[in-house]
Amino acid sequence: MKKYTILTLTVVMGISFASLLVMQMRYIEEITSLRHAHFEESVNRSLYETAHQLELSEAKHYLEQGADAMNGIATATDSVFVSTDSSVIQRTHQVTAKDGSVFTSRETTASTNLSDKYFTKKTSSNNDRQRSLQEIMAMRYATEKSLVEEVIYSILYTASDRPLADRIDFIELDQTLKTQLSSNGINIPYHFSVTTSNGRAVYQCADYDKTGSEASFSETLFKNDPIQRSGILKVHFPDLNKYIWRSFWFMMPSLIFTLILLVTFIVTLVLVFKQKKLTELKNDFINNMTHEFKTPISSISLAAQMLGDDSVKKTPALMERLTTTIIDETKRLRFQVEKVLQLSIYENQRANLHMKEVDINELIAGVTHTFALKVEKNGGKIITHLNATEPIICVDDMHFTNVIFNLMDNAVKYRRKDTDLELNVETWNEPDLLCIAIKDNGIGIKKEDLKRIFEKFYRVHTGNLHDVKGFGLGLAYVHKIVKDHKGTIVAESEPGIGTRFIIKLKMND
Repeated sequence: MKKYTILTLTVVMGISFASLLVMQMRYIEEITSLRHAHFEESVNRSLYETAHQLELSEAKHYLEQGADAMNGIATATDSVFVSTDSSVIQRTHQVTAKDGSVFTSRETTASTNLSDKYFTKKTSSNNDRQRSLQEIMAMRYATEKSLVEEVIYSILYTASDRPLADRIDFIELDQTLKTQLSSNGINIPYHFSVTTSNGRAVYQCADYDKTGSEASFSETLFKNDPIQRSGILKVHFPDLNKYIWRSFWFMMPSLIFTLILLVTFIVTLVLVFKQKKLTELKNDFINNMTHEFKTPISSISLAAQMLGDDSVKKTPALMERLTTTIIDETKRLRFQVEKVLQLSIYENQRANLHMKEVDINELIAGVTHTFALKVEKNGGKIITHLNATEPIICVDDMHFTNVIFNLMDNAVKYRRKDTDLELNVETWNEPDLLCIAIKDNGIGIKKEDLKRIFEKFYRVHTGNLHDVKGFGLGLAYVHKIVKDHKGTIVAESEPGIGTRFIIKLKMND
């Protein structure tokens, strides 16, 4: 039930975090899109206003020139020609400017009574005279207005005949563009160029750089002119991406906290499953140890009862058998206790070492003597070469005895069935080092497994061999004890040939 509960919680939390990350990514994507759209709108508005200001500037320039001509109107004369039949009136209106140019307009009207129209009779009323003067002034205004418009249109229509480079003040264009962009909230570096409608370059800003030109913005200049006379203003921003991403700084704390929560979730998940696995292994270990304890305890108890039973005849053979049973089962019980000790060391993450000077040659000789019976029982033998000339070293004798015992026990566990087991134990000295080697002729270890044999709970796969019991603590325990003694241990192995463990310890100062 616990297993399914943990899996359910894991799935729910995983989906929650995944959904949170997806939502944040979608939010970032949406903000990016809106930010980019706002930027495009602001730039296009700025370009439009710049082009409009450019047209206004040109129109103002030419109107000022026209005003100089029209401003100097010096004389204006009117003449009226009346036909003999008094039915047709022809009015001539002349305007002379200061530059000597003369603008003339003529107007012909029909009248049934010329004297009534332009000559006031004594019998005419005041209203008729006033109406006649108003008509004359209106006609003069209309004539002068049409004349001014003709001059203005002539100037503006001839302006587009000039080259594009002569029509634009590029310094003024740069200032106008900068002002318009700034007024729309865009204050990042830009580069601009002006081309004709067919793409021929006319001008580029002094510090022009193509970086970012793939995302340029354009606007038509003098769009009311013929297309072959118009121009194209192009602008691009090298730091556009930085400008867009600058808006996400306020989201950075949220993203950082989300990542922290995600990492915490993953670490917690790993620890939960690791602890779950450790708990399961520990429970199996305790169950096996309980079973393993029962057998030696029962054997020792039975032997003790037989020794204390007066009804049982105490022959030398029986006494030897009972003694051997008690000794063997005691060793077996001790070995199981050491396994529990190894587990407790890993629980506490450190071994409580009681260091003292020990003769390694003697320690190894004692272990091999005790272990020889087990090796010989499996049809093997132990060969020792204790050649260390300086064997005295400071170690914890109990833990170090367990180290040697574990390495030998592994040799027995992973022996080859087709040949007799052979264990070689050596000691020798190197400069400032005491070296110990334990070599067997067992099944060996593959190269990919050799790197992980000292990991806790790691067990080498033995193919179809299923009679090797254990929990992957033996070599991990050996590695930890050697490391706590400030020593090193390495393994050399070839599948089908055997394995050699080499321990090197620093000599006493």
